[in-house]
Amino acid sequence: MPQPPNIILILADNLGWGELGCYGGGVLRGAPTPRIDRLASEGLRLTNFNLESDCVPTRSALMTGRHPMRTGALQSVPAGLPQGIIPWEVTLAQLISARGYATAIHGKWHLGDREGRLPTDRGFDEWYGIPRTTNESMFTSSPGFDPSIAPMPYVMEGRKGEPARNVAVYDLEMRRKIDSDLVARANEFVGRQAKSGRPFFAYVPITQLHYPTLPHRDFAGKTGAGDFADSLAEMDHRVGEMLDAIDALGIRETTAFIFASDNGPEFRRPWRGTAGPWVGTYHTAMEGGLRAPFIIRWPGKIAAGRVSNEIVHVVDLYATLVRIAGAEVPNDRPIDAVDQLDFFLGRAERSAREGFVFYIKNEMRAVKWRDWKMHFVWEPEPNAGPVKLESPYLFNLIQDPKEETDVLTQYTWVRRPMRKMMLDFEESLRAHPPIPPGAPDGYVPKRSSA
Repeated sequence: MPQPPNIILILADNLGWGELGCYGGGVLRGAPTPRIDRLASEGLRLTNFNLESDCVPTRSALMTGRHPMRTGALQSVPAGLPQGIIPWEVTLAQLISARGYATAIHGKWHLGDREGRLPTDRGFDEWYGIPRTTNESMFTSSPGFDPSIAPMPYVMEGRKGEPARNVAVYDLEMRRKIDSDLVARANEFVGRQAKSGRPFFAYVPITQLHYPTLPHRDFAGKTGAGDFADSLAEMDHRVGEMLDAIDALGIRETTAFIFASDNGPEFRRPWRGTAGPWVGTYHTAMEGGLRAPFIIRWPGKIAAGRVSNEIVHVVDLYATLVRIAGAEVPNDRPIDAVDQLDFFLGRAERSAREGFVFYIKNEMRAVKWRDWKMHFVWEPEPNAGPVKLESPYLFNLIQDPKEETDVLTQYTWVRRPMRKMMLDFEESLRAHPPIPPGAPDGYVPKRSSA
């Protein structure tokens, strides 16, 4: 029986569509990205890979195969309060682990920061990283910070079946260093599993380019274009370190290697990123907030040099990676993920998905279908609204990528397939009521009696 493939998923943080060289950035952003660009040339690069509004909902979608509107993981909340996904959810790591894979996360979790909700409680054998978010590294440098009021941020480490422990204060100096540590530990995990012959799932949610966007000291000043460009150069180097490691171990051919981002670009100054030709940042329903880089390489399985503008959503990785590992998605709950493996492998020319609904928190903001986008709430910049529209705006994203000219009156027919998607999703929410944000660990959803 053939050896099951290994899976490596590197998830960058707030890496906009327009930052990498292979997406039109690179030198234009002050930092060539040769390692990631080469990776793109060796596999499939998507130009229409879509995400949720910010870190928590995107990671929830990835780990549960369900839109965050269902899981209650609508946004991040302060440390110590119930957050993330409840134990009832079945994670990607749990399904892959049940197939005999070694599983590890080295990086940012952001789906629960207490025992019972940490990664090693949710299907991962080992973890090193941060439970919440990178901007907490600014706490200890902030005037008036009091750890008795807001908990001290820590880097944590844990193993399945054991309590996780704090290993280092997550301050600004550690923020500079952490991605180096994450990749080094991920490579050590990969090396152990390769030598043992056990298939593995290495999830590496690195911290760049999330604010504060500060590079490792080894990269500070390297580009001459500032901290942001230096951090982009460092990120490219870290991806290269993982690519070199699997080549040295001789497992390139048996490893599905994915590099993607969790969100559109940062909007805060001075760490502002770019979405290239698209308008907007994360925390908006603009294309700049929805689209982000996605590259997958699997030698001998996925054709090199392929580029596609077909719609894929981050939630689809759940069903796709589960199938790669030889597992099956749960059948006792609504799963929004669609299996994209045949599309990735080139057996299907088109994506298995034509569109999706897009929420921010519990409000439907927009819907995408084929080359069309319809907005119900208008917020081109975070905190610049939002304005509820009396009549929706409709854009053709091929003819009008910057979403400037509403064409609803000319193309009213497009509303029909979009409205059907919306109504189907809303009906599903009525049949399977959403998990409320902040639900306790023991919460079990009930089907509607209606």
